[in-house]
Amino acid sequence: MKKWLVGLSLAAILPACVTINIYFPAAAAEKAADKIIDEVWQLKQGQEGAKPTDAPAGKPADTPADAPAK
Repeated sequence: MKKWLVGLSLAAILPACVTINIYFPAAAAEKAADKIIDEVWQLKQGQEGAKPTDAPAGKPADTPADAPAK
């Protein structure tokens, strides 16, 4: 009976000691993080660009201020 109890205990304890390690390549993770950060900054800059500019009324904002008028 004791051998059966010891065997059952070992059968229950050994699988509990299994560890699964997952390794992420540091370079790939850093590259992905940089890409996400760049996308967030572009979105943020795009929202700031949607605000009204300081261009004088009647003058398009995309025309350079020092460009000669036609």
